[in-house]
Parts: sequence; structure tokens; C-alpha cells
Amino acid sequence: MTTTTTTPSTGSSGDGPRLSSSSLLTGSLPRSFAPLLLAGTAVVVGGALFALGLFHLVSFAVLTAGVYLIAITVASRAVEGGRKAKDRLVTGVVYCCFGLAMAPLISLLWTVLVNGLKRFDGYFLTVSMNGVIPSMDAGGVYHAIVGTLVITGVAALISIPIGLLAAIYLVEYGKGRLKQAITFFVDVMTGIPSIVAGLFVVALWIMIFGPGNTSGLAGAISLSVLMIPVVVRSSEEMLRLVPNELREASYALGVPKWLTIVKVVLPTAIAGITTGIMLALARVIGETAPLILTAGIASTRINANPFEGQMMSLPVFIYQQVRAMGSSGDAGIYAEERAWAAALTLILIVMLLFFAARLISRLFAPKLGR
Repeated sequence: MTTTTTTPSTGSSGDGPRLSSSSLLTGSLPRSFAPLLLAGTAVVVGGALFALGLFHLVSFAVLTAGVYLIAITVASRAVEGGRKAKDRLVTGVVYCCFGLAMAPLISLLWTVLVNGLKRFDGYFLTVSMNGVIPSMDAGGVYHAIVGTLVITGVAALISIPIGLLAAIYLVEYGKGRLKQAITFFVDVMTGIPSIVAGLFVVALWIMIFGPGNTSGLAGAISLSVLMIPVVVRSSEEMLRLVPNELREASYALGVPKWLTIVKVVLPTAIAGITTGIMLALARVIGETAPLILTAGIASTRINANPFEGQMMSLPVFIYQQVRAMGSSGDAGIYAEERAWAAALTLILIVMLLFFAARLISRLFAPKLGR
């Protein structure tokens, strides 16, 4: 038996379509055209604004984006056709929206970094404000760092088990009116203002210990009221994403339901659950109003005991220094520097917590490779 190989006709009168590598590249802009056009647009717009004396970073970015979108759309339509032009236009709009969303974050980080580095050093991180008067160029934030870590840690110890167990119940066991009631109250608690959580704990503390009794534990309880619904919602969504096939395979092997949850469901969703917990921590670590009411505002000493006395935290310390910025003389300048440095410290702590959470989720996530 013999085999024959047919090739598509390439003549002008052939039956099949003419296919060649050159025809596939015809009518397309070079890959470097878009970035070069963007750079050229930025140079032209910037030069025009400088010449007119109207240069401003915001106006420069907006005009550059607008002119670039118009130019890339016109060029693509002339060379590639209307369909590709629409694609490039929408792609450009998406990138512009991304840049618009990132601009406030980058501006915030840059402002805090520039102003906070004026006083951010080892001395600032290792001393407290105990015995420091406002007009002194001294004092640090160590007592507030200790208070923040203690209060947030206790709040996490309260909130994570409660929130995670509630999410497991809603996904794996819940049914009927009890599930509906829990879901309803979690939704309501998600929208509670932080000051209301602080007032709730203040009222609870007055009933139990009497008026004027503030402590780090009270601040941690007020933060846990805000943290629990976030943990419940994020953990619930992550548990729902675990495929039912994994559960059914475990049940088919005779594994009980509780052990399936511990050994299969939770390890599969651990990365998402950890991210949700970190979002909840980031949501409460910067709260000021409930801590002013519950943990106090006048503490300047190092206090690592949440059960005894007032406890300073970074958000309250920043608030305290911002209030002192209106003071005359050097006191206002020193207060402003301490406020920016404390804000930078708080951002760095949140970043370290996110890094630690990513590391934990990586270590405990199920290993897919053999």
C-alpha cells in the first residue's frame, strides 16, 4: 500500500486558501509599538504642560492616558481593523483603571515613608514615652508596639476559633432556622461601626467591674467583636470552594465527617482561610475609637499584661500625637514626627503579619507533588 501526501494549492486559481507565515503577520502593529507610543505621548504631553506652565502630576497622568487611548485606537483601527482596535481600547482602559486604583495606595505609602523616616530608627523603636514631656526631642513607640501586639494577639485568640468553628458549622452542618439566624447576625455584625463595638464593651465592663476600669483585655474584646464576622465570612467562602468530590472520596473510604473536615477540607482551604484571617487582623489592628474607650489613652509606660491597667496601642498613639501637633514651638514639630514614624511602624507590622501568614499557609497547605 502506498500513501500520498497532498499539499494545499498556493496558485492563484487553487481550490484551497493560501496560507503562509507572512500573511498571518500582515496587518498587525509591532509588539513594541504600544510602549513606544505611550512613552512618546508622555513626552509630548509633559512638554506641552511645561511650556504652558500648567504641569501637575494628576493632570499629566490623565492627559497622557487620554491621548494614548485615542492614539492607539486610531492607529490600530487603521492597521489592524475595528475589532482589534476595540480590544486595544478596552485593554488600555483596564490598565488605566488599575493605575487609578493603585495611585492612592502608592501615594499613601510614599507619603508615610518620606515623613516617617525622619524619626524612624532603633531608638524610636526601643524606648517608651514614660517621663517624656511634649517639648522634649525624645521618646519612642516601644510601649505602643507591645500594646498593639498584645491586644491584637488576644483578639485573634478570641476571634479565630469562634469564627472558624462558626464557618465550619454553616458550611458542613448548618440547616434550618439556626443557620439562617447565624447568617443574619453575622451580616449585621459586619456593618457595625467600630465606636459601637467600643461602647458595647464599655457598657459590659461597667456592669462587671464598675466605671473607669480600662485594660488591654477590654480593648481586645472590642476588636474581637469587629473581627469575628470577617473571619466567619471569609472562612465560609473558602470552605465552600473545596470540591465536594474530595469530601465524598473521604467518606467512601470510611472516614468520619469530623475527621474529613480536619484532614481534607481545612488543609485544602488553609491558604484562603489564612488570607481571610489576615484581612480581619488588618481590619482591626488600625482601629482607634474602640481602644480609646476600652484600653485607655493616657498610658506612657510599657505594659504587657492585658488584665491590668491601661495599655497604649499604635493607633491611639498616633491619635495622641496628632492632637499634640497643634502645640506651639518644638512640641508640635516633635509630635508630628512621632506620629508619622508610628504610622510607618504600624504599616511595617501589618506587612510582616501578611508575610508570616503567607509562610504559614505555604507550610501547611497540602502538597500536590509526588
